[in-house]
Amino acid sequence: AQRKGKSPVFKAHVRTRKGAVKLRAIDYAERRGYVRGVIKEILHDPGRGAPVAKIQFLNAYRFKRDTELMVATEGMYTGQFIYCGKKATLNVGNVLPLKQVPEGTIVCNVEARVGDRGAFARGSGCFAVVISHDEDKGTTRLRLPSGGKKTVPSKVRAQIGVVAGGGRTDKPLLKAGNAYHKYAVKRNEWPKIRGVAKNPVEHPFGGGNHQHIGRPSTVSKEAPSGRKVGLIGARRTGRLRGVKKLGQDKD
Repeated sequence: AQRKGKSPVFKAHVRTRKGAVKLRAIDYAERRGYVRGVIKEILHDPGRGAPVAKIQFLNAYRFKRDTELMVATEGMYTGQFIYCGKKATLNVGNVLPLKQVPEGTIVCNVEARVGDRGAFARGSGCFAVVISHDEDKGTTRLRLPSGGKKTVPSKVRAQIGVVAGGGRTDKPLLKAGNAYHKYAVKRNEWPKIRGVAKNPVEHPFGGGNHQHIGRPSTVSKEAPSGRKVGLIGARRTGRLRGVKKLGQDKD
C-alpha cells in the first residue's frame, strides 16, 4: 500500500523484543586467536521464528562481562562454550572467518562485509553452504537459502551449523486466531484484503459488478506508485511447471 512508508501504523512491533541479534564486534582477539564465551540462556524472541542465545564473554580490556545476543544454532545448549575467532575449532555454534572453513561446510549468520556482524541465513532453519574458495582474489562462493549464489570476502565471519527452529512452516496455522497472534507480534500486515474486494477509490482492481480485475494483472516496473499492484515487472506468469532449475550444478 502507498501508506506503508508513512505513519506509525505499519511500524514493526518491537517493544517486547529481546534486542538486535549480532555476532561479536570484531576485535584483535577474533582476528588473531579466539575468544571463549558461555551460553547463559536460550530465549524466545517475539516476532522471530528462531530462538536466540544469550552468550557471555569476558571483556578483554575492562573488568566486566559482555553479553551478546546471537542466533541459536541447532544443537546449542545452556552452559555450552562458544569459541569465536580465527583459531576457533570447526564445531557447531562457533564463529569463524570463512577462509578457515572447508568447502561444503554448512554455515549461518554470515556477514556480507567484514565486521557487519551478520547478514545472510539468519531465519529459522536457514543455512548457507560454502561452495568454493578463491585464494587469489580472497573471496568465497556461498549458496544462500534462496538457492542463489553469492561471492563474499573470505575474511567475513559466520557461525557453523543450521539456525534453530527449522520446520516451523511445516505445521499449518489451522485457524485465524493463530495467524492473528503470529502477526500481532510482527507488524500490521494481517489480515490482507484482496484488491478486487475493494472500491475503485481504494485500489486499481476495485469496483465493478462481479469481483473481477478488469485490467491486466501484470504491471510495468515504471508504473507510478498506486498503479503498482499485482504482478510487478513479471517476466512470466502462470503456474511453475516441470522441475525447478536451481543453479546448483553450474560450478
